[in-house]
Amino acid sequence: MTPETVEAFCLTLPGAALSVQWGGAHVFKVGGKIFAILAGMSRGEPEAWFKASEFSYILLVEQPGIRPAPYLARARWVAAALGALPADDLQAYLREAHRLVLAKLTRAARAEILRKS
Repeated sequence: MTPETVEAFCLTLPGAALSVQWGGAHVFKVGGKIFAILAGMSRGEPEAWFKASEFSYILLVEQPGIRPAPYLARARWVAAALGALPADDLQAYLREAHRLVLAKLTRAARAEILRKS
């Protein structure tokens, strides 16, 4: 996937919003909480950083092109070079990251986001 297709996909998820911060990183949030980041684009080495389940984190960091995300690994985030995963797999992991973060929001916030989508 390209950075543009990752961005387009993330923005299709319910309640997803994009902000550009931290020196040009594209940060995707739901309910004000981050679920994915497109980083490394200024260096020409784009990566998708995303929250993973405990089991997925263990499996993913063993794959070539995927590493624990700097500063966020303790919360089970990974940094995957674009191309390290097939597009369908990356989309599934991004969808799961969105679901994991959405689940941590208050019941009212979740209901509002899902109602609007």
